[in-house]
Amino acid sequence: MASAPATFAPAVGDRIQGLKRAAILPALNEETSIGRVIEEIRAYDPGFEIVVVDDGSTDATAAVAAEHGARVLRLPFNLGIGGAVQTGYRYALEHDFDVAVQIDGDGQHDPMELPKILAPVVADEADVVIGSRFAGLGSYRAPRVHRLGMRVFARLVSLVVGQPLTDTSSAFRAVNRRGLRVFSADYPHGYLETVEATVLAAKSGLRLKEVPVSMRGRAAGESSLTLGRSLFYAAKVLVAVFVGLFRGSRIHVEEER
Repeated sequence: MASAPATFAPAVGDRIQGLKRAAILPALNEETSIGRVIEEIRAYDPGFEIVVVDDGSTDATAAVAAEHGARVLRLPFNLGIGGAVQTGYRYALEHDFDVAVQIDGDGQHDPMELPKILAPVVADEADVVIGSRFAGLGSYRAPRVHRLGMRVFARLVSLVVGQPLTDTSSAFRAVNRRGLRVFSADYPHGYLETVEATVLAAKSGLRLKEVPVSMRGRAAGESSLTLGRSLFYAAKVLVAVFVGLFRGSRIHVEEER
């Protein structure tokens, strides 16, 4: 196992050296950015196995990822972001990883921020850590409609899970084995799946923590989440969250602590 890089804070670096860790990158048509993201992760911690889940791309995403040394899992057709993320979590669980981070393939998540989301997991203070764009760090600005939706989701989910959260739609996350077990067995599909996943984590007994991080704009291309889709999926997620309130959790993790 490669030693932890100097960019990790000492407390994180000392503890992470003995952990098997994976970086999960769900990607759809990200050939222009995926290579850079892989190299940035490797530069900050060569001990990560980088797992790119190609969600039915029609461009050279898979080929570029493979050329940069990533493990590529190619889905036979587009499953959507939730299906791609769950595939990555299943791979990590089945291959006995201790910790996994979820990173977008479009370059918005800065690997330099990895120590922030990893620290609570490595210290066993949380099972799922969310990197928040809106917790007082950085100057990230989402489109106005998206910001409104994010605030609504954050307030709703905060009430549901019983703790304050500011960015439930963030996909920059770290999870431990308990989190891998839950998300491998049951993970929401579709856009804005992170909102439902946060509720699922809380209902499954996982410890949630949010930390402030800085994020960047997309390295290339445009988001596929248009205004129409934003409104449609906002309504869908709100319904799903309320349904989730009355749905019994099928995954229990207390015995693993």
